[in-house]
Amino acid sequence: QVQLVESGGGLVQPGESLRLSCTVSGSIFSLTVMGWYRQAPGKQRELVAVIGSGGDIHYADFVKGRFTISRDNAKSTVYLQMNSLKREDTAVYFCKANWAGDYWGQGTQVTVSS
Repeated sequence: QVQLVESGGGLVQPGESLRLSCTVSGSIFSLTVMGWYRQAPGKQRELVAVIGSGGDIHYADFVKGRFTISRDNAKSTVYLQMNSLKREDTAVYFCKANWAGDYWGQGTQVTVSS
């Protein structure tokens, strides 16, 4: 069974940074496509960034230049480094693993507020 555990969310002020982590078990992580999504209150879940098994990366336009997705296959972990956070980045952030199906983490709250 594929399981994902996220961590790293919290409350920060605008302009500050956070790093989210998502550790995966139960899959061949190096072959797994990993993505970060977010869902703000009253809005649909949206893609933030995705990194393929070969390291190819795609970002949503609203995070380009501010967020960086990376993966450490030895640790079965994907990261999302978020810099220059804005109030509109406030959301629950989810990681998703695609390996013989889609699997989601439980989500971690990111709140950007002064």
